[in-house]
Amino acid sequence: MTINKILDVTETLAIFFNESKGHRSIRALKHFSIDSILHVFSAREHVQNPTYLSVQIDEDKHILLFPEFLQYINHSCEPNTFFDTKKGEIIAIKDINENEEVTFFYPSTEWSMTQPFECFCKASSCLGIIQGAAYLDNNSITKYRFAEHIQNKLHKRQNVK
Repeated sequence: MTINKILDVTETLAIFFNESKGHRSIRALKHFSIDSILHVFSAREHVQNPTYLSVQIDEDKHILLFPEFLQYINHSCEPNTFFDTKKGEIIAIKDINENEEVTFFYPSTEWSMTQPFECFCKASSCLGIIQGAAYLDNNSITKYRFAEHIQNKLHKRQNVK
């Protein structure tokens, strides 16, 4: 397996390309401690309809990320970052070592994903099919941190039962 660095996008993050898998990822160029901010983000564009590249920032609001390279942060069922959609910050939820891939749990911001996919994160806790927070069972919900708009929807769902 050959992983080539494509571009240092900041002093602390870079885009890498995995030739064998044919996909890009973001890797840390330094160590990040838990609760540190890896990067800030905002809207490059607000989109009416969600896409596989958009991030849900509120109940019915979706954005394309700025800076654009952040779109290469891949999903993991055992993520090391969290997208705080209210503050526009990507926060380390675990220590991240130099050269480690930066990942986040897509359902932490997405209620119902436009393009569900089979997860290949290989984590022992892998959920298999990733569709959004609406499809998570109560046991899975307790394991993750969610954006405020997803927390609100999960709370409403639990109160309905």
